Order: sequence, then structure tokens, then C-alpha cells
Amino acid sequence: MSSENRPSVLLVEDSPSNAMVYQSYLQSDYSVRVTHTGSEALEQLAQNNFDVLITDVRLPDMSGLSILDKVQAETPLLPVIVITAHGSVDMVVDAMQRGASDFISKPFDKARLEVTLRNILKKQKLEEVVQQYEKVYKRDQFHRMIGASLPMQNVYRIVESAGKSNASVFITGESGTGKELCSEALHAESPRAKAPFIALNCAAIPRDLIESEIFGHVKGAFTGASAARDGAALRASGGTLFLDEIGEMPLDLQSKLLRLIQSGTFTPVGSSKEVKVDVRFICATNRDPLREVQEGRFREDLYYRLHVIPVHMPALRERGSDIMLIAQSLLGQYTLDENKEFQEFSKEVENFFIQYDWPGNVRELSNVVRNVVVLNEGDVVEMSMLPNLMQSQRSRNDTTAAYRTNLPTARSLNSSQQPEFEHVETVQIQQASASKEIAPLWIEEKRIIEAAIEKCEGNVPRAAAFLEISASTIYRKKQQWDKEQVPHESM
Repeated sequence: MSSENRPSVLLVEDSPSNAMVYQSYLQSDYSVRVTHTGSEALEQLAQNNFDVLITDVRLPDMSGLSILDKVQAETPLLPVIVITAHGSVDMVVDAMQRGASDFISKPFDKARLEVTLRNILKKQKLEEVVQQYEKVYKRDQFHRMIGASLPMQNVYRIVESAGKSNASVFITGESGTGKELCSEALHAESPRAKAPFIALNCAAIPRDLIESEIFGHVKGAFTGASAARDGAALRASGGTLFLDEIGEMPLDLQSKLLRLIQSGTFTPVGSSKEVKVDVRFICATNRDPLREVQEGRFREDLYYRLHVIPVHMPALRERGSDIMLIAQSLLGQYTLDENKEFQEFSKEVENFFIQYDWPGNVRELSNVVRNVVVLNEGDVVEMSMLPNLMQSQRSRNDTTAAYRTNLPTARSLNSSQQPEFEHVETVQIQQASASKEIAPLWIEEKRIIEAAIEKCEGNVPRAAAFLEISASTIYRKKQQWDKEQVPHESM
């Protein structure tokens, strides 16, 4: 190996004989410069660039640990190996805490030193590769999605690649993880970016209207159809149609959607004329789509037509430091909206946010930050400003346990807990037994959902998480109940 290509090592050893031995260990593979005092070492470090520093602890004019401190302050990326004949556990711990890459006790042989140097330089090389990769590829924001975590980098790369295609994309992930933002990014990355992007939430539309919403209808097609109306499929022609919560779509409508995907044609409700469109399909669900197929709630042929490019949106609890990136962005946005002065979160709040489970994901985080901004004043968000729900949670495990304890269902509450938390299912059975009547299923369902929402202090996403259904399902059912205008006392 030529001297120009060999790694450079600065060896600081006060014993000339030892220095000569260590230099002989390394001179075949490394370019070694030797100094015998701390001041000489600092002078060499100021004048030259080295790949590794090896320093004894006991030097004539200063401690090798002082040199280590200086290096950490000025060139923290320079690996430092500390050597000494007077090593102890406390000294090893002290050196490592100060930033030493390794600690070697004298006497040591050539193999020990070579292995240590080889491992350190290999690690340094890998870190340089990672840093270069992150410099080129790592982003903390992509379109409207925010996050620098590895799971989000994976999402960004898939979106970039899939965006250029016309292939259907199937987005999965828990409620509130940003599936619609992902679909918008896919559209923005596609050649269709300047064409329409139409988003339709299948769970928010009553079952008897969803076909009309997608395919449109002609005048007089049904009661109330006083004029013809274009559906989402026609409005999205040339662009992208995003079907959110597609798992809520009725089976009979799934067959019509399959025909649209296969042939690019559809028939509006009440019409006999076929319409041809050019649409790119993106769909999303917070359920396991394959399980939905296995249990007969989703057509297998439609699943394979749509599930060409899968994208999974990670839960917020899986994204580490992304939590504070998003929280800070939301704080800036809501502070501006509400004309407040908030600038940052306290360390205690940051630690709590990182530990908290966020069952409602980004949507829940958004609600919490907005709550704080609207109801408080100041420039730093403190723990005392957080909603009561947040203050009672101290760790991820405690959060999960507390949520499950408060869940108003038969699985989470036993008879010994009934005095503190009313057991909803037991109440329903007792009431039905007392009246000797069997209420319709939808009435019992409404009563249970309303009880869960009340127990969660009006927080619909939280109630949905406990009931193991999507929040959009609750909103859709509430919409149906309001439409029926059922008297409250009959509930």
C-alpha cells in the first residue's frame, strides 16, 4: 500500500521504547507520526489531519483524557483510542463517556492494536457512506408529508417510483397516519399532476348514495335527482381517483368498480349509455385488506386489480423523532392561525410526546397541539397545558394499559371494575332483560357507540380505537342516525 493511501495515525506515547514498539506494529499498513507530550500532540492536531489518534493517559505535561476532551470539542469525528498501564473500570468508563472509541490496557500485542484500528476505520467508513447517503437521499419533508425516519424514507422512495406509473396503488395504515397525503404526493409525482385529483371517502357516504357519488346519475334517476350530476369517476378523467376507506364499499358496488378499472367504462345511475374515462386509481384502508378478502367482505378479483403497488403508512409511534418534527410544524402553523406566540415545547413535553402511543396517530397529535395553542398563552408549551388525557399518561405501556382499562366494552372491563367504569354490554343486557324486549341491532349499536364516545369525553378517534373500528365508520353511522332523526328517548 502506498504511503499516500495509508490511513494516518497520531501516536502520543511518553515512553520512547514503547512508542518504537507500537510504531513497528503499524508502520506496514499505516502512516504513523509519534509525539511524546500532550502539547506536541495538540500542535500536530492543529497542523495536520489524522484518521486516528492513539494517546496514553499519563503524559509529562497533561492527561491524555484532556487531549480527548480537546478533540471532542474541536474535531468530534476523529476516533480516539486511549491506552494506559494503569487502567481501572472507572477510568475505562470515564474515557468512553468522554467519547473515546476504544480503550486498551498495556501491555498489548500487535494483533490487539490492529483489530482495534481495523474495526474503528471500518466503522468510520460505514458512517461516511451513511452520511453521504443521507445527504443525497434523506429528506425531512416530501410534498405535504413530514418525517425523516427510515419508514418514511421508504414511503418517499416508493411514491417517487410509483408516481411515474399508471399502476394502481393500495395504501394501508392506521387511521390518522396520512394516507390521503400519500395519495396526493403520488398524484403530484405523476404525469397527471396537472389533471384533476378527486378524493372520495367511501365511509363518509351513505350506502344508497355512494354509487351516484362515484358514477354520477341522470336527471330523475331516483327520488331527489332533480338534475344530472357527474360522478367522481368522470370528474377525475385524465387524472387520479382516490378512494379512501375502500373497505367500506358494498360488495355489489365493488363489482361495478372492478368493471370500471378493467374496461375504463361505466354507466351512470339511471342511464343506459356507457361513458369512457381515463383514470388512475389509488385506494386506501385502515384494515388488513387480505383478511377482508378472506372473510368475504372484499372481492378477491378487485383486491388484485388494486393491490398492484402496496404502500404502508407507518404508525406515528413507530416513527421516533418524526413526532417532534410534526409537532413543531403543527405548533408553528396553529400559532400563526391563532395569532399566538408559541415557539417550542419544553423538554418534559418532548419526552412525553416521544413516549406516548398516539393511538390516533398524526390526527391525534394535531388535535392536541391545536388544543394547547387555542386554550393557552406563552412561548413554550409546558406539561400543564396539555389536555387531561395526556397528563395522566407517563409511558407507552402505562398509556396502553390506561386506555384498555377505560374501554367501555366487555373485553376490557370485568365485574370488579363496574363501580368505577360502567360495563356497557352488561347494561344493555340488563335493560333488555328488564323490558322483556329485543331491540333492533342498530339501536344497540348506536347506544354502545354513544356510550363509548361519552366515556372518551367526545373524542371520536379514541372511541373508535377502543371499539376497534375506524373513526370514519362512526362518523358515517352518526350521519345515518341524524338523517333518520330517531327520537333520543327511543334510543
